[in-house]
Amino acid sequence: MKVVIQRVSQSSVTIDSKIVAEIQKGLLILVGIEDSDGQEDIDWLVGKITKIRVFDDENHVMNLSVEDIDGDIIVVSQFTLHASTKKGNRPSYIKAAKPDIAIPLYEKFVKSIEFVLAKKVQTGVFGADMKVSLLNDGPVTILIDSKNRE
Repeated sequence: MKVVIQRVSQSSVTIDSKIVAEIQKGLLILVGIEDSDGQEDIDWLVGKITKIRVFDDENHVMNLSVEDIDGDIIVVSQFTLHASTKKGNRPSYIKAAKPDIAIPLYEKFVKSIEFVLAKKVQTGVFGADMKVSLLNDGPVTILIDSKNRE
C-alpha cells in the first residue's frame, strides 16, 4: 500500500456537485492498494499514520500527531499512486489492485484508523469521479510505502 499524507487546514471531497466528506484541521490521506497488500500493510500504515508527528507543538516544532491534536481524517482511494511511468508517456496501472481486492482492503484500512483514533473517518467513494479540495498546511506532504518498512 502506498499513501500520500497531507497536513491540511481544511479538506473536502465532492461528487456530482455534492460534498460527501469535509474536515477542518487534520490529514487528507490518498491510498493506493496493490494485489499483494494485506492486513500487515494496513496495520503498519495505520500505526504510522496515527502516530506520525506532523503537527506543530507550542514551540512551532512538528512534534504532535493527528491523535495528539484530535484532528480529523479524510481517506480517498487513489489507484494512480501505483502508476508505472517507465515506458512511454501513458502511465500503466498494472500493479493497482482490482476492485474485488482493493475495496475490502480499503474498508479495513478506514475501519482500522477509526478503531485506533476512536472517531469517525471521512471518506470519498471508492471508484467515483471525485473532486478533492484541500488547503495544505505547511505545506506538509509525506509519501509512505508499506513495502519499504524495513
